[in-house]
Amino acid sequence: MSEVVHLPDREGDGRGVLFGGAPKTVRLSLDAGDRVPPHQHPGTEIVCYVVDGALDVTLGDETVDLVAGDAARFSGDRDISPRAREDSVALLVLAEG
Repeated sequence: MSEVVHLPDREGDGRGVLFGGAPKTVRLSLDAGDRVPPHQHPGTEIVCYVVDGALDVTLGDETVDLVAGDAARFSGDRDISPRAREDSVALLVLAEG
């Protein structure tokens, strides 16, 4: 069975799991200037796709600048902290590494 989610229907608190089970798929919505505190997802590989806006994603000592249409892949074992340079929406897929 296929599952379909319409992202505009997922407005709300800014973060939400789109599908149950693995891989975990999360919609992240941040207002300009908002930041998610540094955190880790041990044992996972993460793909971040920016749907709209622009993010600075701090990964340990490195910062990756992403804009709408960019995708980045990185280890969840690192400290991760996205910050929105403007109102932004991203999809994050977390899979066992």
